[in-house]
Amino acid sequence: MRFVADESVEAYIIAALAGSGHVVHDISKEHQGADDEEVLRIARERGDVLLTNDKDFGDLVFQRASPHQGVILMRFHGMRPEERMARVVMVIGLHELEFRNAFTTVRQRSIRIRPRN
Repeated sequence: MRFVADESVEAYIIAALAGSGHVVHDISKEHQGADDEEVLRIARERGDVLLTNDKDFGDLVFQRASPHQGVILMRFHGMRPEERMARVVMVIGLHELEFRNAFTTVRQRSIRIRPRN
């Protein structure tokens, strides 16, 4: 699967996904400081799912109806880095086909996938 990781995504998450065979474009490498609308546009134009820790993308998707290819919002409060890595890799492995054109929230013990209408 192909992802754009915004600046809020930790390097170890990006490395874990790349190590699992996914293609991850780290937005901070070429577009550091880009605002959220620009990041969402870049992901959409690349045809990639956006990976983020920033809940402001929910506002863009639900309040402003911004077009997207899919957004995964990670909410991992209180989890150690190795737990976060394992959770992301496992969830993406199990639900990979459901992320396109959906807004997904992944927490420590839950996943919510909301397809775009």
